[in-house]
Amino acid sequence: MGTRRTPGFVSNTGMKSPISPAILEVKSLNFGYPGHALFSQWSASLPPGVSLVLGGDGRGKTTLLRLLAGELVASAGELVINGLSLTTHAKEYRQRVFWIEPRTLAFDQMTPAVFFDLRRGAYAGFDDRTLSRYVDGLALGPDLDKQLFMLSTGSRRKVWLAAAFASGAALTLLDMPFAALDRASIVCVLSMLNEVAAHPERTFVVADYTAPVGVLLAATIDLGG
Repeated sequence: MGTRRTPGFVSNTGMKSPISPAILEVKSLNFGYPGHALFSQWSASLPPGVSLVLGGDGRGKTTLLRLLAGELVASAGELVINGLSLTTHAKEYRQRVFWIEPRTLAFDQMTPAVFFDLRRGAYAGFDDRTLSRYVDGLALGPDLDKQLFMLSTGSRRKVWLAAAFASGAALTLLDMPFAALDRASIVCVLSMLNEVAAHPERTFVVADYTAPVGVLLAATIDLGG
């Protein structure tokens, strides 16, 4: 765009109107680790579609997703999804967020089928047709009755991704969604992202080192190299 970006800068890419109603509002967010401030009075307004969080190692990509999920607590600021503040309506806010730490071991003893059942119960908008389509697209059928600890890193990530797109959550947070995926699965996920890029009621926030190829972006958050 020819504009020098500072950490936390939010730009509209032109693919969405700047006046599109925001799904997520971030207001004056403060957060850091001892001796390392990451966000200071940082604000953003994310519309429906796919937004990208760019940044190098240690710039706070995963930390930002965890903050938006309500998993980490900011020292100051407010997060609001469709008018519901995390501060005053924590349960309702979290019910509108899909977030799975990709490296988690919390579900290791479950099968994907059981994990999907849990997600189905957690999200009112969970869509079984979407789940079935992406289970097929990501070639997860043979793995549905295996415990998750038996699956490869890539297959586990595909389970999280299928659940994320099927969840219907207003805010879906994806950390490095293409890591450890085979080429066919990468193509499938890119197709999934392009499909939701036009969704009027969902915001997907993707954290990665580079932009997903060919995906129409609503906004870019550049945390620096």
